[in-house]
Amino acid sequence: MAETLLTFDTPVRGRDGTTYEARACGGPMDDGRWQGWIEFVPIDGGRPVRSPRETTQPNRMDTEYWATGLTTVYLEGALQRALDTPLVVPRLPPQPSIFKGPAPYTTAAVEGPMSSVLDPFSVYEKGEPLLRKQLSALAAWHLVNIALEYRLTDQSAEELNRLPAPALSELIVRGVRARLATPSDAKRSSR
Repeated sequence: MAETLLTFDTPVRGRDGTTYEARACGGPMDDGRWQGWIEFVPIDGGRPVRSPRETTQPNRMDTEYWATGLTTVYLEGALQRALDTPLVVPRLPPQPSIFKGPAPYTTAAVEGPMSSVLDPFSVYEKGEPLLRKQLSALAAWHLVNIALEYRLTDQSAEELNRLPAPALSELIVRGVRARLATPSDAKRSSR
């Protein structure tokens, strides 16, 4: 149930000259926390007004404590918020989607020769663990370029671009290992 937590001694004057008694009020919310607002009662009579929620606190005691720290300047601002006509944004009826679904996944075709940043055969000669380590440091698009430039797969660029980097690294290691295991293809001149 809402209650007045504190009535301020100093009246608050509005822009039109009306003087108000300010009261810090609060009440529990559905989730158990407390909310606080300010109510303004015209001293010479008239319609009282209230501010929107000014605070949310974990309990009544903290809401009371909040009220004790309010300054005259704060109360003047709260009065203005209470007097201001709220901006009403008209709600439009939901509009139907223009499309039946999202755009298809596409990759841009790269014009001209591609260039890889690493020779997997050269690195493999120094050890497979080193090749795996260096591949893991590269972005997926670099791995796609390596796989295509060294012809380590029959998959298209579009198919490769859909694979995650770890799968591309594994594809490259397997491709290098397979190429070196075949004596007639051991030369890496298949670039």
